[in-house]
Amino acid sequence: MTNVPYDDETVESMADLLEEESRTYRDLRRGDVVEGTVISIGRDGVIVDVGAKSEAFIPLNEMHSLGADPLAKIRVGDKVIASVLQPETAEGQILVSLDRARGERGWRILQARFEEGTPFEGEVTGYNKGGLLVNVEGVNAFVPLSQVVGIRADQREGADSTLAQMTGKKLQLKVIEINRRRNRVILSERAAVQELRSQRKEKLLAELHEGEIRRGRITSVRPFGVFVDLGGADGLAHLSELTWERGKSPEELYKVGDEVDAYILKIDPETKKIALSLRRAQPERWDEIVDRYRVGQLVPGRVTKLVTFGAFARIEGPVEGLIHVSELSDRRINHPREVVHEGDIVPLKIVRIERDKHRIGLSLRAAREDAERMGWEFDEQGRVRYVPAYLHAEIEAKFGVTLPSPETPPIRTAAPPEDDFPQTQIAQALRNLQLEAQEAEARAAQRPSGNSGVGSDAPRVHNDQT
Repeated sequence: MTNVPYDDETVESMADLLEEESRTYRDLRRGDVVEGTVISIGRDGVIVDVGAKSEAFIPLNEMHSLGADPLAKIRVGDKVIASVLQPETAEGQILVSLDRARGERGWRILQARFEEGTPFEGEVTGYNKGGLLVNVEGVNAFVPLSQVVGIRADQREGADSTLAQMTGKKLQLKVIEINRRRNRVILSERAAVQELRSQRKEKLLAELHEGEIRRGRITSVRPFGVFVDLGGADGLAHLSELTWERGKSPEELYKVGDEVDAYILKIDPETKKIALSLRRAQPERWDEIVDRYRVGQLVPGRVTKLVTFGAFARIEGPVEGLIHVSELSDRRINHPREVVHEGDIVPLKIVRIERDKHRIGLSLRAAREDAERMGWEFDEQGRVRYVPAYLHAEIEAKFGVTLPSPETPPIRTAAPPEDDFPQTQIAQALRNLQLEAQEAEARAAQRPSGNSGVGSDAPRVHNDQT
């Protein structure tokens, strides 16, 4: 091996290079903020070139500000800003933190959000038995269980599985407490959702117009109707506006989560209440059925409801009409129950069709003459006592009922109301008395003429013959 002698000029050049290198790499101190480029991603953290003599290392526990899975959100070549935690470790690396570098900026952002009361989006990075952990711009914050949407006070014992499923998800949050000195930030999902919902409701109320149809989701089913979320505001569809069919409860028709079309009936700008109709949002079915009928047509109907001013009867599907009390009988009646009961099958004549209001006027009185020619039979009070046998199959299929055999009058598919039973019992008692009198009279006629019947149980029968 041949040694190459160094002259004075060569030595001076090397000295200059070393001096220049020492000037290029500045000494780093704890707390310094440096910018670097990601050059390697490992299981435990990230290696970054920060332009120093040594490479910098960012451990996983100093990357919470990137979310629940930080390594999935960073790539080789990405530019990062980090804060120096330790200028030189035992491994000769510079220990730096993304979270610490973002921290100062994060505190300022959180303070501004607290003062303004504005909701923001944050990602859940973990959880403990008390609630959720969220890192906001490098600042660790906490969402107590009481402020998590979907977890009730009585569910706290088994809340761990729910909290675990929320890790990595993004939530709408609002700062409800901040204390920089104690390093304490409390967030609320409930407050944020309420605030955002209030904002959306104001916007939605300005956009909604009475008479339009909106798509929504059922959020609550109650005995008096259902509540529908229209995309920021709930409206109420009253029981009477759920369906064209009568006798259906909200629980039978809908469940929470169902998507429906809702017709905007009324908007009250003062109370901010929205009245909806689900049945009017589907007028095409009603119109489609009614297109098959005309004024003057005779149709079978099933009585669905009695009111003081008349009776409602269904003629097909959801299509119902009103039989006004004056259209029930030729005689004067005080209440519809004197002629019909709920469940009765009766012949009806269509006297009026109001398409714009989805109303149909029906008449039992006007239908009687034509119905009798078709084989229907009525009693003296105008009640239907017989339905022609040839109509049974059609009626049973249309109304889902089973009609009694032709020799078992009267035609009724539902029991009479309780207040009608006394009259029924009285009528039955009178019929029994008549039968007993007839039997006693027959027994008396069979006795010998010498027996006057004194002491017998038979009623006294007067003979007008002289």
